Amino acid sequence: MTEYKDSKWASEIIQLQKDDGSWGYFHSLSNRSKSNPITTEQALRRLEILGYTIHDKPILKAVSYMHDCLVGKKAIPDRREVVHNWDIFTALMLSTWIRRFTKDDDKANDVGKMWAEIISQSFKDGVYDHHLYVDAYKKVHRLGPKGGRLIDIANFYHISLVSDLLDDKITLALMDYILQSQSGVYYIYSNQLSKLPQTFKSIEASRYIAAIELLAEYRNPGCKDKLMFVVEWVNIHKEPEGFWDMGPKVKDGIRFPLSDSWRKKEFRIKDCTYRITRLINNICN
Repeated sequence: MTEYKDSKWASEIIQLQKDDGSWGYFHSLSNRSKSNPITTEQALRRLEILGYTIHDKPILKAVSYMHDCLVGKKAIPDRREVVHNWDIFTALMLSTWIRRFTKDDDKANDVGKMWAEIISQSFKDGVYDHHLYVDAYKKVHRLGPKGGRLIDIANFYHISLVSDLLDDKITLALMDYILQSQSGVYYIYSNQLSKLPQTFKSIEASRYIAAIELLAEYRNPGCKDKLMFVVEWVNIHKEPEGFWDMGPKVKDGIRFPLSDSWRKKEFRIKDCTYRITRLINNICN
């Protein structure tokens, strides 16, 4: 993966990183400008895809910045959204991204454990119970009767944050819930995951794979079996020569491209094959 870490894409993003470790606004796309063309969250997602880890200076700086925001030493510059409890949502976002790179941050781990408790209570009878979710959400966050708008757990942040914090029974129940959710995984893919995309060479299929990549982070017994239908699907679409090609339309600037250029088809094939091979290995091993 070193070749991708040294790509022009990574270099361009790193050059935009500010001294405090951020890229300006954290989450709010509406606040982008010429001086802040990318959010911190977008930069982190792209760098992670390109192979950056906590051992790389740009990520270390970003994690330090997010930790300071999480503990109240700093604050993300985004405008406070009124659609949900902004403080709870901010802690959720920051903790999720910190824990994607390191499990050594006590504050982020505490936030993760809080959400793991809420999710565990929501599935304590083996299936999702919204009333139990509401009760646990308000109790754990010490909220009043209203408590602000609830955040659906079928989204990128919750799924990522608690991937190593749930017991086996709850994990399998959560997996079933996510796979059957008609709205997919919010922020990633907007259709039901148990239904495969109709067209493999499409941006829809790339987003679908992104959601499955997230679920593949769950290593509990039984999780692999629930995702084997995806392995069968991608293998059906393997080219006769033994590689994968998702076509030029999957180039979205986030998940593709990985190589510096797709002017030559061979580089697109290399990137697609790398991604799908990695997905298969994460599910099967």
